[in-house]
Amino acid sequence: MADLFSDDPVEAAPVPPAADAPLADRLRPASLGDVVGQEHLTGPEGAIGRMVAAGKLSSLILWGPPGTGKTSIARLLAQAVDLRFVPLSAVFSGVADLKRVFAEAREHAKAGRRTLLFVDEIHRFNRAQQDGFLPFVEDGTVTLVGATTENPSFELNAALLSRCQVLILRRLDHVALCSLLDRAEDVVGRALPLTPAARDALVASADGDGRFLLNQAETLFDVALEQALDPTALAAFLQRRVAVYDKDREGHYNLISALHKGLRGSDPQAALYYLARMLTAGEEPLYVLRRLTRFASEDIGLADPQALVQCLAAKDAYDFLGSPEGELAIVQACLYCAVAPKSNAAYKAQKAAWRSAKDTGSLMPPKHILNAPTKLMKDIGYGRGYAYDHDEQAGFSGQDYWPEGMSPQRFYEPTDRGFEAKVAERLRYWAELRSERRSSDD
Repeated sequence: MADLFSDDPVEAAPVPPAADAPLADRLRPASLGDVVGQEHLTGPEGAIGRMVAAGKLSSLILWGPPGTGKTSIARLLAQAVDLRFVPLSAVFSGVADLKRVFAEAREHAKAGRRTLLFVDEIHRFNRAQQDGFLPFVEDGTVTLVGATTENPSFELNAALLSRCQVLILRRLDHVALCSLLDRAEDVVGRALPLTPAARDALVASADGDGRFLLNQAETLFDVALEQALDPTALAAFLQRRVAVYDKDREGHYNLISALHKGLRGSDPQAALYYLARMLTAGEEPLYVLRRLTRFASEDIGLADPQALVQCLAAKDAYDFLGSPEGELAIVQACLYCAVAPKSNAAYKAQKAAWRSAKDTGSLMPPKHILNAPTKLMKDIGYGRGYAYDHDEQAGFSGQDYWPEGMSPQRFYEPTDRGFEAKVAERLRYWAELRSERRSSDD
């Protein structure tokens, strides 16, 4: 039987990557201080910095976009607080793998060596598998560090979330990505064969993903070029459209901000100009479509519900037609959003509702609106007194749906613009009915 207390590969001293290893591996940070773009977590005042200083690590969920350093941070955390580092991928692992890891961790714990279990893409585990972590996290068999690109609130069990601290990693900004390129040039020993404008375009095309940026840089290092590439030549070489910047070096963040403000200000001419600036410069059309779709919810909302439909239809049309034919659908969506009535009521309602949900915790809904699939639940009052709205006059019961001890809240306040004017009228009508019926009940 193998000696469970011997040094295993996952806890051996880090071995420097080979000279021919991928550039991203050669540039993996050697300490938390080398991690770029996440200083709000790894710095002295950050959550991770404080844990390391205290020498005590709690279970964590690292939530952030691809290529932002989640795996590196987990590995360096284990190194910083002297824990075994055991990595797993939820894509390639199952229950048998988890049982083996927990058994080994328990044996190591008996010898005084604790384990950091890193689970990449933890959201890929189903609910039952996630529940399997609970006893081992609770008794300290493992310190769990999960990595996910998805919203943990939607993808992870509440029980597991309650035992972990969620830390949000930021997409790498321009400064952080440029720092990675500088390090890459130091390691390789020569500069990238790019003009300054092409270098900016390469950074922008990474869209915050450090791993992607280094892979693209490695492709450039691997070829001998007679002269530096400009943005157009770079796009052709990488077979990928990259954003081009004019002499003022306005990045795509400036242009997308200008587009957003033009849309919000209901100026279709200015919005179309900035859209043209981005698309003719080589910006990714799907990036623009994502921002238009967000705008449709944030700045138009129910003032014109068709705005969101238009944006999603434009995305489908672009997927179907490609460039350049599909770009006309993006123009249509842009113009529709610009001329639509505006409302941020849904956006404000979301923020208010999320804040209230955090403040009120886990209040139970009132029993009369809970289903009672079992006799016990019926006996304790679940579903008792529920009024089925379709059987009521005007299809409206006016019942109270809020948890006991919580007064009704108003998160959504429709404007008097566009379709929301009708929504506001409908809400006033229901409020009057509700008031009348509660008065009659009294």
